[in-house]
Amino acid sequence: MNSIKRANILQLLLLILVLSSCTKQKKVELNDAELPKDALPKMKPLTNETPKLTAEYITATKEKIDAFYRKNWPNNSMNGGFLVAKNGQIIYEKYEGYANFRDKTPITSTTPIHIASVSKVLTATAILKLVNAKRIGLDDKVTVYLKEFPYPEVTIRMLLSHRSGMRSYAYFTDRDKTVWDRHNTLTNQDILTIMGTKNISLEQKTGTRFAYCNTNYAMLALIIEKVTKLSYREAMSQIIFKPLGMTNTFVLDFDKDKKKVAPSYKGNRVEIGIDYLDKVYGDKNIYSTPRDLLKFDRARNSPYFLEPGLLKQVYTGYSNEHPGRKNYGLGIRMINWENGKNFYFHNGWWHGFTSSYIPLKDENVTIIALSNKFTKSTYALRKLAPIFGNYPFKVEDE
Repeated sequence: MNSIKRANILQLLLLILVLSSCTKQKKVELNDAELPKDALPKMKPLTNETPKLTAEYITATKEKIDAFYRKNWPNNSMNGGFLVAKNGQIIYEKYEGYANFRDKTPITSTTPIHIASVSKVLTATAILKLVNAKRIGLDDKVTVYLKEFPYPEVTIRMLLSHRSGMRSYAYFTDRDKTVWDRHNTLTNQDILTIMGTKNISLEQKTGTRFAYCNTNYAMLALIIEKVTKLSYREAMSQIIFKPLGMTNTFVLDFDKDKKKVAPSYKGNRVEIGIDYLDKVYGDKNIYSTPRDLLKFDRARNSPYFLEPGLLKQVYTGYSNEHPGRKNYGLGIRMINWENGKNFYFHNGWWHGFTSSYIPLKDENVTIIALSNKFTKSTYALRKLAPIFGNYPFKVEDE
């Protein structure tokens, strides 16, 4: 083989390698809507965020956060995890107390804690990724996916924004034994079957007003299962947890792990036992850590999260039938001030578990607190917002 032929072959091989690399890169960057119909959309991590915080900024900001922490949880009274980050870079982080008071298992950065209703933000995220991928229509009727569902006017958007008019499953399964025997553990499918067969009336007419209701998110979890053909646990893992490296986050496998996870406690450290509602997921039952939730929050800032038109709808208020600043979007709470400043957050409370998740979107700040011993101090995190931006909260206000 002469040198000219050898050079031509080498050039051809090089071209093949370049084209192969470009093809692989293109596959990585496919939009959700371009995915094959049987492929799941996946969250993409946001990495290498800039600008990098200076040592001076970190020191000054850390002092302010530490003053809040000592006032909010005096004498190191927090039993959980607390984290504040900017541009994905952790400024302040603290873990205190016990995951289990019986065996004195300490809470660390890798201890999963029940995040209660902050789970709704993650459930909504999975639904929104499926909407983005054209697997679900935001204004589709729920009956398209759940044939047993008895309320024909309810849409996916209404479930996400708590405008379905449904009653809480905790109420209609609690008071009447002909509806449900509380000796049996309730499941999401049980809730759907009960509503479809026991003539459970609506609390108010569909679409007329906002009414926060866990039943909405229990139904969204079933829709995720129907569309993905996976369990909610596995679908959440494939769409969110695994792609983002959330290695200490999972949906509770009730039958397998209910006695292995961190229990919850009253404020006086009395353990709160398991009850018949603890198997329902979508509205709750995700366990996570502040560090994992930071990964999740930053991924929601990725340009690959949602197309702009859909993203705008997520942060639009849907509970404005009465004038006021408080509002609810698609899986996120908000406060909208007259000056145009918006504050987004979601809190959680289940048994003794309390949680708070605050993304200060304008400032690229993430604030998270999780606790397995009941305390309302978890909900005071909003007092930190004025440290980072022009939020009309006063740090010293209750």
